[in-house]
Amino acid sequence: MNAPHDPTAGLVTSRAHSARVYDYILGGKDHYPADIEAGDAMCRHWPALPVHMMENRRFMHRAARFLAEERGIRQFLDIGTGLPTSPNLHEVVQEVAPRSHVVYVDNDPIVLAHARALLQSSPEGATAYVDANMHDPDAILGSPEFRELIDLDRPVGLMVIGIMHFIEPPDDRRLVRRLLDPLPSGSFLAMTIGTADFAPEEVNRVAREYRRQGMPFVLRDLPTAASFFEGLEPAEPGIAQVHTWHPGPEQDGIDGRDIAMYGAVARKP
Repeated sequence: MNAPHDPTAGLVTSRAHSARVYDYILGGKDHYPADIEAGDAMCRHWPALPVHMMENRRFMHRAARFLAEERGIRQFLDIGTGLPTSPNLHEVVQEVAPRSHVVYVDNDPIVLAHARALLQSSPEGATAYVDANMHDPDAILGSPEFRELIDLDRPVGLMVIGIMHFIEPPDDRRLVRRLLDPLPSGSFLAMTIGTADFAPEEVNRVAREYRRQGMPFVLRDLPTAASFFEGLEPAEPGIAQVHTWHPGPEQDGIDGRDIAMYGAVARKP
């Protein structure tokens, strides 16, 4: 008889992890002392960090709703999902279109341990979780979950939210293109990209703290961020700070110096 699989078997709690630091700063409960120490240090460097992280999450909500409501997208591939925090992507899009399919991808044992929360689909739709790394796009595209839920004869929404600052060049653009290339015309790329363009001193201090904690961290200026969307057709207003992309009442009064993330949604011709 096989022993039951423990999804937390590869979990290392003695050093900070980006997903758990994010969870801690946003007030979640799935983190450890090392993550608290790292998060507190980062917030000392830049007190606006929680606002910035929340606006990245809210961009995902607005971009997903835009794709489901205004562009008719009914299947989504979410790369670097992170810890489940309601509303999750499937909750946003299935509120618009209950039959929507969502494939979540992450390779953190603690995310895998909580993946059940990502699988609470509407009865009409479907969700799946793929335990894989963005650095191995073939494992994502070749997974049974992807092949079962994603119909490559219909457009797909590729969501790459809050992960690219952990992906170092020269692999960054190649990995995004490898995920986008198999998707049919009419698919969309929704993406956020970290930058120090608006508060360089503070944000670079945060970046150094991430690196000190053993996590790669890459910040990109506007031309570099825009290069990820070359050959695509950006939806209005193009690439912008995330809080200014289709803003709602929650974005009223936000200081642009508190946001270190570009975002855009663009169509594959």
